Amino acid sequence: VVTSDVLREARILILHMGRDFSFDDCGRAFTCLPVEEPGAPAEALVCNLDSLLGTMTHRLCVGSPPGVWVCSTDMLLTVPSAPEIDWDGFQGVRVIAVPGSQAYARNHGVYLADEQGLVRDIIYKGTEAQIQQCAGPDGTVPLVCGVVFFSSDAAEQLLATHVVPPLDACTYMGLDSGAPPIQLSLFFDIVLCMAGGMTEEDFVKGGGDAIVRSARSVLWTALRTFPLSVACIPDASYDYMTTSASDHICSLTLLPGSASHFRFCKTAHSHVDQPWLLEDGSSVTNCLLEGAVRLAAGSVIQHCHLQGPLEIGPGCLLSGLAAGSSPALQGCPLRDVVLQGHHVRLHDLPCRVFTLTGRLDDWQSPADEATYLNVPWAEFFHRTGIREGDLWDAEMPRRSRCLLSARLFPVLHACEALGLEDVLWLLAPAVVAGERLVRWRAAWRMSWQELLPCLDKAAELGARRALFFLQGQHKVRRVLLGRQDSSLLPLTRSAVHEGYHEAVLGTLDEVASTAGDAGIAARALACIADVLGCMARGEGGLRSGPAANREWASAFGRLESGDIAGGVRELAAERQKWMSRPALLVRAARHYEGAEQILIRQAVMSSCQFVTVGQAELPPLGHWVQVVCPARLDLSGGWSDTPPITYEHGGAVVDVAVLVDGCRPIGARVRRISEPELRLVSLGGTPQSEAAVELVCRELEHLQDYCQPHAPGALLKAAFICTQVVQFPSQKPLRAQLMESFGGGFEVHTWSKLPHGSGLGTSSILAGAVMASLYRAAGKAASTESLIHAVLHLEQRLTTGGGWQDQVGGLVPGIKIGRSKAQLPLRVEVEKIPVPDGFTQTLNDHLLLVYTGKTRLARNLLQDVVRNWYARLPSAVQNADALVSNAEECAQALRQGNLPLIGKCLDRYWQQKKCMAPGCEPLAVGCMMDALRPYVYGQCLAGAGGGGFLYVLTKGPRQKEALQQILTKTEGLGNFSIHSIEVDTGGFSVEVVGCDPK
Repeated sequence: VVTSDVLREARILILHMGRDFSFDDCGRAFTCLPVEEPGAPAEALVCNLDSLLGTMTHRLCVGSPPGVWVCSTDMLLTVPSAPEIDWDGFQGVRVIAVPGSQAYARNHGVYLADEQGLVRDIIYKGTEAQIQQCAGPDGTVPLVCGVVFFSSDAAEQLLATHVVPPLDACTYMGLDSGAPPIQLSLFFDIVLCMAGGMTEEDFVKGGGDAIVRSARSVLWTALRTFPLSVACIPDASYDYMTTSASDHICSLTLLPGSASHFRFCKTAHSHVDQPWLLEDGSSVTNCLLEGAVRLAAGSVIQHCHLQGPLEIGPGCLLSGLAAGSSPALQGCPLRDVVLQGHHVRLHDLPCRVFTLTGRLDDWQSPADEATYLNVPWAEFFHRTGIREGDLWDAEMPRRSRCLLSARLFPVLHACEALGLEDVLWLLAPAVVAGERLVRWRAAWRMSWQELLPCLDKAAELGARRALFFLQGQHKVRRVLLGRQDSSLLPLTRSAVHEGYHEAVLGTLDEVASTAGDAGIAARALACIADVLGCMARGEGGLRSGPAANREWASAFGRLESGDIAGGVRELAAERQKWMSRPALLVRAARHYEGAEQILIRQAVMSSCQFVTVGQAELPPLGHWVQVVCPARLDLSGGWSDTPPITYEHGGAVVDVAVLVDGCRPIGARVRRISEPELRLVSLGGTPQSEAAVELVCRELEHLQDYCQPHAPGALLKAAFICTQVVQFPSQKPLRAQLMESFGGGFEVHTWSKLPHGSGLGTSSILAGAVMASLYRAAGKAASTESLIHAVLHLEQRLTTGGGWQDQVGGLVPGIKIGRSKAQLPLRVEVEKIPVPDGFTQTLNDHLLLVYTGKTRLARNLLQDVVRNWYARLPSAVQNADALVSNAEECAQALRQGNLPLIGKCLDRYWQQKKCMAPGCEPLAVGCMMDALRPYVYGQCLAGAGGGGFLYVLTKGPRQKEALQQILTKTEGLGNFSIHSIEVDTGGFSVEVVGCDPK
């Protein structure tokens, strides 16, 4: 209940609905604007109510004291983002005005105010002299725009009058007590009594009949003492929604002023097959236009599903027409007409009624002086054969005969179904009119005045919603098949909220199964995962997690075998069993992401066509082939090399091969042995260490867990399969394969000095080292380019996913930039970056590596990044652009040998990493970076972040001791350590080192 206590601190907004509107069955408030809001969390039509609510909430009401705002919804209002209304010492009531021309003011209300901004009078449709009096120095006048603010005190006084007769008759309490209803105007009955220039006598006397005079007297007593001030907002604009079709069409096709928080667009929330047929200056909102629909400038289509060929000339407004109306429109050229389909309910009978009027017609002018379909009534009667008696009863006075009361529009027919053609014939030449006239006369017809109370607003809103999601399904197809960078997540949220998720899921299934493209199908599956995630409404656990439940295995198997259509069908069938509660929905979403990963893997594995393997001499039995590799530092662009970003957007990464504490930290060695088995040995940190893990594979089934990254020896098993040293799967046993091809088996040793999760690319570089040594030990040779693509292939088989930057960094010597184009097959091209003489040494003197003591725990970092990319979140798309451009800028800075600029690129890169994978900066690392900031040009966590190594570009050379002291004094860091790094210009080497590797 609104009491005086509530009003003390409340900020209340009342939006009042106004009268019926000829051009929108849901009224002026729900008239749709040609606007899209790309940043909105959920996709929806924007109506005038949304616009006004945004304007009031975020612009006009900001900074106001507690009280009640009242806003009319019968105008389009545009206000600058910071209107700067001064509320200091405010009391009473304030009206908001916008500056307008004196010519516009002749048909509207204006405020007459004094120097202090207090209102003297409100002048409605005043004389030229009266309007001139209100003008400011710039010649504009303050227009009444339907917005008023009542302070808590004034609102309380106004509220108190609702129990005082005759004002109680403005409420249902009064009506239910038997009082006759009275109609009062907000501005001319309530606000006007506070205008300084008003006397009580003039005010009360101006009230017309006795009841209104009595009501005005009560209002005068209650409100007169409150000051009434005006705030005129510069650069604001106001457009009253009149009953003129020309004005309405104009307001929907002209761009709103620059102050608006919306930008009008030619097509909003619409699917148009042939958008080039829409002329500039036309407007299409919430429509599905199939085939050739030509729309002239100055015409508007809303809430229509039309099928071409159609030609719509200038000056038209079409709304509410379903696909079935198209045949009647084909071959019927329209110009300067308003054609609307309405949902009408007669008692309990729902039906569709079509109305047709001219752009220049006036609803209420007497027929003797007015037009219908833009021609005088007499001419219309002559052309169609319709008579006055068909439209108006004989006893109706001539002055009351107008378009509003003319029974023109067929509603029901005794034996035939009515359609759009039953009003379109009214435009036809006399030749056609004859046969139609009989049918028209036989129909039961209604006037617009009679139709208004029968309009079924709920059915109309329902039809708009159904059409919105129908065009939304076309948008899903358009965005996915056209590989557009638009986010479908806002549409997904709306569809789930409004109960249209099944329709969207069906469309996504269809796109995934018929696109014939693994990349498009993968994104469609990611979108299905988003729908399921939205359906869980934030419950049911984390989106990232395992996806290997046996119930989904059959569908996954089909996808693995390349049968995308069959796989998608099986996924959809399985999905039906997981829809009943949030926990199941989230688990189903994870399995859809698992399915999408299968397709990403297939897309990336196309890169194996860039692996060429030649023949080399087979090293003697027992001779070790050893490969040692540098680590890599990513200086900018990482994440842009991650599939699917790398082949959908294109990637660029600047990498440096580095020695850590003077040595190459990663290595592998392989030798042939006489026993037909595979011995897989993981050593400690160096080639001389004791074996940490030892594994022997004698049967093919020992290799079958090669695709489970956490299984013992998975990387080494995958390397044997990817290098085709071992054929898997195969009918031929492992021992037989090894004896036939190599006369024995293989022993592999691997090592890395770097801690787990270091961020220095260890696992990919190790994979490169293993494959290089394995190829050579098996009598084959592969180029560095081949190895880069072979590692990509291996990591897909291993199912760890990764990009290509780690192996580029560790296998190609020195400083370079790797690039991939937005296309499949995925090919990585590497360009060495030439630096000025002596700059490599400068870099060695200024680069340091700090081990943060934190290991990265974010197992699901990659899943989150891929999910945001597939959802095409605007932040993810912009960040991908920024990563690539920053990489090119960093490469340029290196070419110039410009340390401060390189530092800037590093800092920017770190911000980009945090945007891509929020949560990758642990608190301790943030403290460390803050402590180092004054002493460095730039700094960044290596790899994906979250822990591992921090690399810094110091302002002074050889700063290891200085940094050690700074960090020792900094609290809360834990056990960090500082390491020297230098650019490795030699790169990795493959050596046959004989029987004793030491």
